[in-house]
Amino acid sequence: MSESRGDNSRATRGLLPGPVRSILPFLVAAALALLLHGAVRPLLPEFFPRVILDIGINVILAVSLTMVNGFTGQFSLGHAAFMAVGAYTAAGIVYYGSYRLFGDAAVHGGWISGLTPASGSFATGADMLFLGALLTGGLVAAVCGYVVGLPSLRLRGDYLAIVTLGFGEIVRVLIQSQTTDTLYDAQTIAETPVWKLPQYLGGPVGFTGLPFYTSLFWVWLFAIITLVVAFRLKESTYGRAFLSIREDEIAAEAMGIRTTRYKVRAFVIAAFFAGIAGGLYAHTIGIQLNAGELAFMKSFDIIIMVVLGGMGSISGAAIAAAILSVLPELLRNPPSVLHPLMAGLLVLCALVVLVFARGKVRALVRLVVAIGIYEGIRRAASAGGVNLADYRMILYAIALILMMILRPQGLLGLREFWNIRWVRRNTPPAKEVKAGP
Repeated sequence: MSESRGDNSRATRGLLPGPVRSILPFLVAAALALLLHGAVRPLLPEFFPRVILDIGINVILAVSLTMVNGFTGQFSLGHAAFMAVGAYTAAGIVYYGSYRLFGDAAVHGGWISGLTPASGSFATGADMLFLGALLTGGLVAAVCGYVVGLPSLRLRGDYLAIVTLGFGEIVRVLIQSQTTDTLYDAQTIAETPVWKLPQYLGGPVGFTGLPFYTSLFWVWLFAIITLVVAFRLKESTYGRAFLSIREDEIAAEAMGIRTTRYKVRAFVIAAFFAGIAGGLYAHTIGIQLNAGELAFMKSFDIIIMVVLGGMGSISGAAIAAAILSVLPELLRNPPSVLHPLMAGLLVLCALVVLVFARGKVRALVRLVVAIGIYEGIRRAASAGGVNLADYRMILYAIALILMMILRPQGLLGLREFWNIRWVRRNTPPAKEVKAGP
């Protein structure tokens, strides 16, 4: 039976050449991103695309941090710092590169000032500049991850958290204190040496005047690529080494795994995607890039997504990122449980409970009780003339506390959606073995 299954799997893999199988997931990612931007976006209400864009950026951040905190079992508090490094690197390249490439056309055409937001196409030189800036920001963040991770990942537990937290504060202070105002004159920018341009990143005021080139296409292209890389990494031999370090680092070292080297690799990969997420965040409509908003509190927000989804679960981190992106917006004007968006969110929660909870009846009862309490508070506030939007962050914190109490291991725990066996295979009964000759 095992030989036939192996032959079938080899035959299936033989349908496509190796290079095609390797690049196929990324081609599918590009196709899905194009479909979302070109076909789905025009059908959505005005506010929904922005929420979906925020979900995509948070998915990149949560899944990339899962590669460190979830796969290897470390506790990093510096993810927002890598996001800031990528954001300021990409913003500087796009801003000053556009002046050098397009000159006065960038100024008078309104491209720099954001008067003409990006259409999401990738056929112009400005789009190629934006893509190159994103990749460069990710690479610079990865280099910073290597420099920080090589000495600090020999530490464990709270000591590693303190080191990464200190790195985040160093990045914030350097950006806010060692930079000056932004240059706005094309001739001055052209006359300024390239190595001096990083000094003009806005300082404590923030980097203003960035073009709005982040779109659903770019965000979800990199979000799906992040999911594909995380999945393939977890299922590879490197991923098995990461998980062995998480389970028992001493045993992994005894088996010949160089734990520090593997942890640094996970750290570098996670920093690369955090840098790309930072570049996407910097060029989003309505965002004024400021290092203060990418401090350690942002790292805590990302860690909450990872813990809520389940430490080590890729799909759990993505679901938690979506929930925690939508929840603050829902609490601005708490809708009824019969609202389509709220009803869809509750149905998703019920499905997660039915699939992953052990005591399904008890978990469903808790979910129903929580829904009833929410609806009761909403109606009481409406009848009493209380504006719940003023207490939005308090309600957000209470919701997180309830999630941790009701589901301490996270939404999915250590499991993934693609590992669910919806239908059990019928295995033939084992043959009886007679004792004696």
